[in-house]
Amino acid sequence: MLLVIDVGNTNTVMGIYRHDTLVRDWRIRTERKTTEDEFNVIVASLFATGGIDAGAIQRTVISCVVPPMVTILDSFCRKYLGHAPRWVDARSYTRMPILMNNPSEVGADRIVNAVAAYRKYGKSLIIIDFGTATTFDVISEKGEYLGGAISPGIMIASEALFREASKLPRVEIFERPDNVVGKDTIGGIKSGIIFGYAGLVDGIVGRMKAQMDTVPMVLATGGLAPLMADVATSIEKVEASLTLEGLRIISDSLDGQS
Repeated sequence: MLLVIDVGNTNTVMGIYRHDTLVRDWRIRTERKTTEDEFNVIVASLFATGGIDAGAIQRTVISCVVPPMVTILDSFCRKYLGHAPRWVDARSYTRMPILMNNPSEVGADRIVNAVAAYRKYGKSLIIIDFGTATTFDVISEKGEYLGGAISPGIMIASEALFREASKLPRVEIFERPDNVVGKDTIGGIKSGIIFGYAGLVDGIVGRMKAQMDTVPMVLATGGLAPLMADVATSIEKVEASLTLEGLRIISDSLDGQS
């Protein structure tokens, strides 16, 4: 079996593949100050409830944008899984041309998303990942990574509003408001955050499309993708397991390079 791990600034997503099939997946909080032993306690519990035998995991592939987690996860894999993990970045995976001024700046998660989306659809794409930051990645018809945009994630923007505007109440933003015109303070905050963010998404996508020679398909992934796909008219499809699938695909190519 294959263990794939994507470490983000807020959450870490893990999945278990048996051949090409995702059999289990989990989302946990990213803890920068944990140890390999503490991480194993969490993973062992998840494996036990999911019926996963850690001894059957033959390979581990990781994408990580949190440098302190690299040493922790490397130690975890070596100590508890009996092998060193493979790491994904622009240097380790070279099959997708990255047409950036400095390819090494592209986050591993963005490469992984791009690989998975292009493998599945084989056409020009705009991929929106709703994470700690919201990233927009543009892929050409030929499968080249052209570049993208980065904006503050919806949760970061919301937390800044609640922190700096002391008289505004903290509200939950996990469902679409009934109306754009809020009838009270809470309704107005929800409308401003969710519909306002949809406007940001549609605006950036529209500007990106105007610079492309093709008509790209627009995909969304990440924890808030289903919510935003319901309000942002530019999003065509949600791919919940895009990052995990990309890690699986890249795993096969990394093994080929060994």
